[in-house]
Amino acid sequence: MRVLLSTLLSLCLCGCAVGNPPPVVDIYQRDSKATKVTSGSHRVARGETLYSIAWRYGWDYRALAEANDIDAPYTIYPGQTLSFAGGRKQATRPSRPAASSSSAPTKPSSSSSSSSGAAQAEPAPPPAPKPKPSASTGPVNWQWPASGEVLERFSKASGGRRGITIGDREGSPVRAAADGRVVYRGSGLTGYGNLLIVKHNDRWLSAYAHNSSLLVKEGDQVSAGDKIATMGASGTFRTQLHFEIRKDGQPVDPLTVLPNRS
Repeated sequence: MRVLLSTLLSLCLCGCAVGNPPPVVDIYQRDSKATKVTSGSHRVARGETLYSIAWRYGWDYRALAEANDIDAPYTIYPGQTLSFAGGRKQATRPSRPAASSSSAPTKPSSSSSSSSGAAQAEPAPPPAPKPKPSASTGPVNWQWPASGEVLERFSKASGGRRGITIGDREGSPVRAAADGRVVYRGSGLTGYGNLLIVKHNDRWLSAYAHNSSLLVKEGDQVSAGDKIATMGASGTFRTQLHFEIRKDGQPVDPLTVLPNRS
């Protein structure tokens, strides 16, 4: 009898667990990698940009473009395969054709070389000019993207949050944290909901996730403080803004660069 009661109790508990699953938990790091992925590849889906793919796999967008022979303005296409192994550019660079015997220059006679060798020698080409440094790689003047309370902080732990969570009311304004250009607008990154990514210069990007509505489109120039979205709960279980900053593709704790609140 005691065994029968124990069995029935276990079945009841199992039935409760199946009928009442645990609440949805944070899944930011399920699709956005905490560390840079250095193997495998990604097949571009419709709506993705180089910036969003680099964000997802922990790459600096410039390095990912270089590894895949993609020049500015970094246009990619659905069905295109991007490699994370690195070195693809060198592997696919066309090799210089070997000179055939028929096209090889003939060796001048000793008399002609002694009399006019100096005159026929071509001057050495001038050294290649050094590439100009980017006009915009310096620090960014940051401001808070929302006025609510910080609910969760940045964490470097494995699977930890790579930004901060700010809570406020549904429809509260989400503002650009600095001057920049919108380089991604969509909902293709699992766990981020309606997402905006803004490029501030050649090193710094910021992301605004879980928005209710997106008020700007890709390519738009925005100024610090511009209203770019409204706060919502897309891709999560409560109204909030998930805010990230990345420098050269690596997450930065926003609280170390945002101004202190009075």
